[in-house]
Amino acid sequence: MTDLSKRVALVTGGSRGIGRAVAISLAEAGAGVAVNFLEQSAAADSVVKAIRDKGGKAIAVRADV
Repeated sequence: MTDLSKRVALVTGGSRGIGRAVAISLAEAGAGVAVNFLEQSAAADSVVKAIRDKGGKAIAVRADV
């Protein structure tokens, strides 16, 4: 993946499954990540923690998209 250090990504459904994997991959490439969720706040917080523990930037955002 290319260097995304000056980018921000919004990952809808980022709290589980493929969305979780995409959010973590984007963060590993340097992007700041907004992890979107609707009901799974604990799962979204887990993704944010995983990203931050590796030195990345992430927030969880509750929204119905």
